[in-house]
Amino acid sequence: MGTQQKAPIGRPRGFDADEALERAMRVFWEKGYEGAGLTDLTSAMGITRTSMYAAFGNKESLFRKALERYTEGPASYTARALREPTARQVAAAFLDGSVRVTTRPDCPAGCFGVQAGLAAGNAGVSARDTLAAWRNEGVDQLRDRFRRAVDEGDLPPDTDPGLLARYVMTVANGIAVQAVSGATRDDLRHVADMALRSWPGA
Repeated sequence: MGTQQKAPIGRPRGFDADEALERAMRVFWEKGYEGAGLTDLTSAMGITRTSMYAAFGNKESLFRKALERYTEGPASYTARALREPTARQVAAAFLDGSVRVTTRPDCPAGCFGVQAGLAAGNAGVSARDTLAAWRNEGVDQLRDRFRRAVDEGDLPPDTDPGLLARYVMTVANGIAVQAVSGATRDDLRHVADMALRSWPGA
């Protein structure tokens, strides 16, 4: 026997799991959890159902992996925004990231984390819950950062960090929905700017 390894059965030669996951992420982003059928997914990924199950598990497992990829890729602006030196800069960077990602010409409009679970029926309950937890985690991260800003005197002492975090996330989610409706990047940047005009202590 030579040293060349055989590809697992059902997996095409040259199968790139990373590229396949990227394509699956885009299908879920565009069509939502329930709208993304197995045929849509496997066609986009360029693999058979057998290969998909072998590499990623079932549809729900693939969805979770796709959401992780979205978090580490297009939505990585969140982690960068949290490192900004002031709370207002955190919010500005977060909203700007939301505008940029939801209006990228090379990606589906809107936000994976909002779009993918909006129309989930019984079959998509788990996906909807996963996305709700994902969005709530984002609120928690913003809240913790804004709490620190209050402690540091960067935000007024009477600021409610949880409410402020929910406000910023609600604006970001609204930006995502508006992007799907055809709002332009410039339109949405104006919305983000307007939201920041009511910043505490501004």
